[in-house]
Amino acid sequence: MKLTNEGLKNRQAWIEAGYNLPSYDREKMIAKTKKEPTWIHFGVGNLFKAYQANVVETLLNKEELDRGIIAVEGFDEMLLANFREHDTLALLATLKSDGNVEKTVIGSIAESVLLKPESVEEYARMKEIFRAPSLQMASFTITEKGYALTNAAGELLEPVQYDFEHGPNMPQSYLGKVTALLVERFNNGQLPLAMVSMDNCSHNGEKLKNAIMAYAKAWADNGFVPQAFVEYIDDENKVSFPWTMIDKITPRPDDKVGEIFKADGIEGMDPVKTARGSFVAPFVNAEETEYLVIEDKFPNGRPALEKGGLIFTDRETVNKVETMKVTTCLNPLHTAMSIYGCLLGHTLISEEMQDEDIVRLIKTVGYKEGLPVVVNPGILDPKEFIDTVINVRFPNPFMPDAPQRIATDTSQKLSVRFGETIKSYMKDENLDTNDLVAIPLVFAGWLRYLMQINDNGQPFEASADPLLAELYPIVSDIKLGDTVTVDQLRPILTNEKVFGVNLVEIGMADQVVELFNAMNKEEGAIRKTLHDTLEKVA
Repeated sequence: MKLTNEGLKNRQAWIEAGYNLPSYDREKMIAKTKKEPTWIHFGVGNLFKAYQANVVETLLNKEELDRGIIAVEGFDEMLLANFREHDTLALLATLKSDGNVEKTVIGSIAESVLLKPESVEEYARMKEIFRAPSLQMASFTITEKGYALTNAAGELLEPVQYDFEHGPNMPQSYLGKVTALLVERFNNGQLPLAMVSMDNCSHNGEKLKNAIMAYAKAWADNGFVPQAFVEYIDDENKVSFPWTMIDKITPRPDDKVGEIFKADGIEGMDPVKTARGSFVAPFVNAEETEYLVIEDKFPNGRPALEKGGLIFTDRETVNKVETMKVTTCLNPLHTAMSIYGCLLGHTLISEEMQDEDIVRLIKTVGYKEGLPVVVNPGILDPKEFIDTVINVRFPNPFMPDAPQRIATDTSQKLSVRFGETIKSYMKDENLDTNDLVAIPLVFAGWLRYLMQINDNGQPFEASADPLLAELYPIVSDIKLGDTVTVDQLRPILTNEKVFGVNLVEIGMADQVVELFNAMNKEEGAIRKTLHDTLEKVA
């Protein structure tokens, strides 16, 4: 069995192996999508295949939609090559918490295009799509880094600088190419369009608009486009940038999942490492829980995606949902367990959910310390959200997610995931930051994590973090058994960019350092400190 158009002709073999197959006429869908495209998506990654493409697959099968999605890849040509080998088909393994695996062939991706001006035919097709009056939305899952125009020093990235100076003719940067495509749409009658970031970052629509506007203004200033193009981009009745909140865990393709497909007799399932260091496979594995909340601002209309479970609402509500998830109901729990998972030798998130101390930690972070100040969006219940995280999502043994992956870039996450809760406590006269126990434990655990010595006294390699080179030297001379003072750790404790607050100024530094010293006393002290501290608040 092969995952190709030809291979799917033997439908009975796939059905007998337990696969959900497209029930619609795929050739007809592809022809209609190419002729009258409505949705183009930038970023042919795991999340897109597992979520957006699957929602459209469901709606095509229900005959709620008659057109699919056009997928664009602009970072890694190898991803696109792998995708095209399988006729833009994908396999989705939905890993359910009850131990079942739902296997779906995704056929909703009608066409794939390379975002590369040097590839004349591909780029001409991109322009043609953007000139289409039928096009309603361009969505993005290119990661938060994809919207960056400057480096850490605030200097324009070289491709961005080039594009600002040379205009939309042969852009080099990713968003320079996207903006150049919007020039095509502008020149074809200022046609309306929604530009929808679906990346997992706060105020994502604002980030996308700010980046696109920077190109538009630079090109107008340099005479490449008229001022009317800037006005077109800035007019939400013509080009909108809806905010969204997305939540679905899609780890890299897992070998154990690949073995399921191989056992079914499907060929060519091995993941391949790309030049960019990512892994690409014809399949994606994902959890069943998913949320996508979108600001309902589409100047050219939109597909009826609410029939596929997506939630459309206003910007304020999207922001509340995002705040709820990031500061209380999911992200803080993830970060807390990633830090202690690494320190205590765990390699799977699901495995950590068998660790009573870690479960008590995240329950305290979420229910006891987070819920009193949670922003309730009204459309999703915060407590029910945490219930699902703790009882369904994290314990799922089929989700091959690791604390080491979650621990990436922790210095960039603490300020929002915990700092905002601390600030809310400081603003509420009925709450006291001195009552916080789990959050200081997370901070102390992270400082101990920076030493890169686990609870058994063994060295480990910290996950990638942009501040690691700056922060590690502060703790590198601390040995197991040493006792430190607030002054020794002051450069970290006072860093508001890390914690969102100055821990010395708000009076939390002494508590954090005391916990750090307790964890650094000897081998096994991390476990003991975690257990004993949480036992007091039980």
